[in-house]
Amino acid sequence: MASGVKVADDVIAVFNDMKVRKAQPSEEDKKRRKKAVLFCMSADLKNIVLDEGKEILVTDLVNITDPFGHFIGMLPPKDCRYALYDANFETKETKKEDLVFIFWAPEDAPLKSKMIYASSKDAIKKKFQGIKHEWQVNGLEDLKDQKTLAEKLGGSAVVTLEGKPV
Repeated sequence: MASGVKVADDVIAVFNDMKVRKAQPSEEDKKRRKKAVLFCMSADLKNIVLDEGKEILVTDLVNITDPFGHFIGMLPPKDCRYALYDANFETKETKKEDLVFIFWAPEDAPLKSKMIYASSKDAIKKKFQGIKHEWQVNGLEDLKDQKTLAEKLGGSAVVTLEGKPV
């Protein structure tokens, strides 16, 4: 079910910046690098845009002890969003960084919002080529804690998430 919604260019640019990690990033690249970002529908419901001010920069992490918990706190309790979360984790074999695409559709969101976001999800997913992990979340109970995210990333193979044991 396509909605005809378009994905704004700056949304695609943010995804590409998060997806591609430069071997020798400049200081400016380091300052702009995002750990997490939220996307929402534009006021006219025709475009998927950046949710202004709803991001965690990698440089913010010096002041944030629980990046995933902070990210959860950014989600609106009564409306839908799309999100990208850059998860750092370690399995029994290796260290990894993977982007997680999250479709946030809380039970308390208006039905119209849920319908628009659900029917527009394919538009944003098509622009986000190479996403390995997708997660539909319908409430805070689905997010519980970082163990839930660890299960999505690789189940029992994940031993640390964001530098902390799971």
